Amino acid sequence: MPRIRSATNPTELPAPSTLCKAFDRLDIAVWRVLLGLSVSLLPTNGVAGIDASGFDRSHASKHYTKRAKLTIQQLKVTLLVNSKVNAVLDLHVTTTQKHDRQIAPSLIKRTPEHIDILLGDKGYEDQKIRQFARHHEIRPLIKHREFTSLPKAWNARLDADL
Repeated sequence: MPRIRSATNPTELPAPSTLCKAFDRLDIAVWRVLLGLSVSLLPTNGVAGIDASGFDRSHASKHYTKRAKLTIQQLKVTLLVNSKVNAVLDLHVTTTQKHDRQIAPSLIKRTPEHIDILLGDKGYEDQKIRQFARHHEIRPLIKHREFTSLPKAWNARLDADL
């Protein structure tokens, strides 16, 4: 991290475990405040995208999982990212099998001031998410699942708007 080193000018770097232990002592609320402050320094454009990805943890060593008393096999990380500067506006990490439509409202609710337009794939296609976004004066641009001709027309209209 050359920019951080030049700003702090440390005489020696701490061991990586020192930083991990320091980070573990901070509450998630502190991390959210720091994330919000860092985003406020960037020239965002109000267009945010939401998506999730799963990470398999089955490749951790048996010794590590036993020592750490872990039984988690998979993590799901959902990010809300500004499209102009790729800044992470908010994130959600879970070890449960929550669907995208269950996670999205909490991310939207925590950062409505940074979002004017919400982009998402069909995993976020839920009328409750659309209504929730509109309630917070956010325009949802999320494709509909095409089971009939009406959603196909809605998607064509979305493509024209984009």
